[in-house]
Amino acid sequence: MSGAAPDTEEQFEVSVFDRPDVAFDVVRNIEEQYSVWPDGWQLPAGWERTGFSGLRDDCLAHIDEVWTDMRPASVRRWMESTGGGD
Repeated sequence: MSGAAPDTEEQFEVSVFDRPDVAFDVVRNIEEQYSVWPDGWQLPAGWERTGFSGLRDDCLAHIDEVWTDMRPASVRRWMESTGGGD
């Protein structure tokens, strides 16, 4: 096998999650963790739409604004109940 490039041009598919021109929904799970999910796609179990949608970068900026405590909700509740909360 030689180190030469193949004669045919290879096509690489870009993941929908890496495309800045695709509409996304901001989603949240029961632990109040946020993510983006392509608009119109069925959500995985345990996730719900928050009502904010837009281009990926807009959704990520929104998440930066609203998700200020990265700890899962169950950890925050446990820390508050043991006196270790904020």
